[in-house]
Amino acid sequence: MRLRLLVRRLTVSAPRMAVRSAMPWPLRWLALAVVFGFCAALALWAFEFGKDIAGLERGTKAELQQARAELAALQVELVTVETARDQAQSVANTVDTLLITEKVAQETLLAQNKKLEAENRSLRDDLGFFEKLIPTSGGGGIAIRGLQAEVHNGREIKWQVLVIQANKNAPEFKGQLELSFSGVLNGKPWLATLPGGAQAFKLKQYGRMEGVFALPTQVVARSLSAKVLEGSVVKSVQSIKL
Repeated sequence: MRLRLLVRRLTVSAPRMAVRSAMPWPLRWLALAVVFGFCAALALWAFEFGKDIAGLERGTKAELQQARAELAALQVELVTVETARDQAQSVANTVDTLLITEKVAQETLLAQNKKLEAENRSLRDDLGFFEKLIPTSGGGGIAIRGLQAEVHNGREIKWQVLVIQANKNAPEFKGQLELSFSGVLNGKPWLATLPGGAQAFKLKQYGRMEGVFALPTQVVARSLSAKVLEGSVVKSVQSIKL
């Protein structure tokens, strides 16, 4: 029964009915969009106005400008640091180059110093040897003025002999040099000469002869004797102990 009464109210047969003109749907949507746009504009205005009142945007802009300024300063500082680093690296490379050059120069100087020391020793030996070239007063004829010998490692004897003619404008001398080595072998006397025998030589004023004599195994050398012969005649003799 109630359903019937409700149907009567909603139909033409209802006791009261008003006829109104309906608004088209596009206009309704347009009106709804205008209302929503107005509400959104009002909300945005309220938001912006609130930010202005609170001062949030001004602070953000100031912080952004400050951050940009700090970033620019850091970039400048970074460029400065990189430049200083490059300069320090260049200085370090230069120092390394100078150290290497100095080390090479020092090694070269040490090598030259050793060479000069060796040459100095050789010159002193030659000076001592050639000092004996000075003729003695009153002397004459052929003579042995210098006999030197050194034993190296107990295995060989290095010897030198200086023979001179003390007379000025002396004729050329032709003779032989005979060397005799004496020592001990297994507790018994040992004697030896140069392997090739007496060495022939000739000189005008002076002559120097030298060589190396290999000692046999277990021989202990004691002395060296040098003779200058002209044919079978002994002209000069000199002996030294080893």
